[in-house]
Amino acid sequence: MSRVGQGWDIHRLVEGGPLRLAGVDVPFDRSLLGHSDADVVLHALADALLGAVAAGDIGTHFPDTDPSLRGADSAVLLRQVVALLQARGHSIENVDVTVLAERPKLGPHFDRMRRRLADLLGVAVERVSLKAKSTEGLGAVGRGDAIAALAVALVS
Repeated sequence: MSRVGQGWDIHRLVEGGPLRLAGVDVPFDRSLLGHSDADVVLHALADALLGAVAAGDIGTHFPDTDPSLRGADSAVLLRQVVALLQARGHSIENVDVTVLAERPKLGPHFDRMRRRLADLLGVAVERVSLKAKSTEGLGAVGRGDAIAALAVALVS
């Protein structure tokens, strides 16, 4: 049986870089603020995978009230989510992620990001879709105050 999950995350941008997205450091003068490394791509993806198997959300498994998770590498957290899916007998068929950002331009980093995501998920890079969209100046993302990500995952 195939199952679909969706995830979403947003974090505020603050002074000082680099920016970490999809487990990759992107040269930029700002970074994302959060309890962990605030990688919105990995957080949205973790939520999509957990949702697909009805296993709660990233905050349930890795609460921001846990001091041991301060500054945590979201790649480590995503690998734990993948291990949870595998332990329950599920496999990842494909994922699709959209990053919402005004800057920086992410296209030049997509090949590296897709390869990193494929590695973290244990799937072929052809099973990983990644794209970026602007919000045309609307809202916190449009003002350049935040970056968000949406993710969908298909598991079987």
